[in-house]
Amino acid sequence: MVSSSPLSLRVRSIRAEADGIYSYELVTQGSQPLPAYTAGAHLTLTLPGGMARSYSLANRPDEDDHYLIAVGLDRRGRGGSVFMHTQARVGDVFSTQPPRNNFELANDAKHSTFIAGGIGITPIRSMIARLSAERQSWELHYCVRNRGAAAFLKELESLPNVHLYFDQEQTPTRLDLEALIAKQDADTHIYCCGPKMMLDSFLSHTKSHSPDRIHFERFSAELDAGSLRKQYRVRLARSGQVLDIAPGVTILDAMINAGLSPVHSCAQGICGSCETIVLEGRPDHKDQVLTQAEKASGRRMMICCSGSLDDELVLDL
Repeated sequence: MVSSSPLSLRVRSIRAEADGIYSYELVTQGSQPLPAYTAGAHLTLTLPGGMARSYSLANRPDEDDHYLIAVGLDRRGRGGSVFMHTQARVGDVFSTQPPRNNFELANDAKHSTFIAGGIGITPIRSMIARLSAERQSWELHYCVRNRGAAAFLKELESLPNVHLYFDQEQTPTRLDLEALIAKQDADTHIYCCGPKMMLDSFLSHTKSHSPDRIHFERFSAELDAGSLRKQYRVRLARSGQVLDIAPGVTILDAMINAGLSPVHSCAQGICGSCETIVLEGRPDHKDQVLTQAEKASGRRMMICCSGSLDDELVLDL
């Protein structure tokens, strides 16, 4: 499992970036330096009540005096965004781990094409800032409901290689995702971050492309898919304890219900805190942390969201 020294970050400023989107500038307490990060990275904040939520970093990686996150309000979510929008204040202090990156930018790409939907612009803003600073070739296609819902709109409109799509304006504009992907050169790297429908369409249209140049990040793991509908057993090798995992229950939930205290944080398959070694059995991966090669090896899994393809898994716990 991944472990690292926690950070205490103070909210230095809060700003409305768009309808339903606030940004938060976070700084360290005292003289503690901010750990460096790369474009596409995220923070997992521990909120009151034990909630842990992961938010992409939106500022340039060379801005080493603060982190910038943006949070879209989702009243149908699990409560993190509602807390950040209604209760977080300047001066509040949150605990977090140093940034992690599961959505890395390919530094050697001849050209990079970015596709963002809604709050999915957050990590991509950091990426295009880095590429711009290094005078590398890129383009952005940003889809939102209307101009009021577009975060960082004034900044993006000033850039010549940004294409904006508003599907609920008086004169709607919509991105033809299939056509866009079809015209990309073979050596272009393509990135997508946005809601489930956009991601599903993106993956469908990029099936024939080299996986090395297709990059995407979901807002959360696919918790409703595959093995979460089946029952299986988990054997904990160190303790010898056996857990029966009921349909719809994660391994993490089953362990907590059994009185155990597994290391975890986001519970969304994003942060990587619950990464666990698999000794026997085939995991059914649903996380956004492991690479395709790591998933294919079956040697590690995220117990907060992934399940089992077999009737039994043996874990190094």
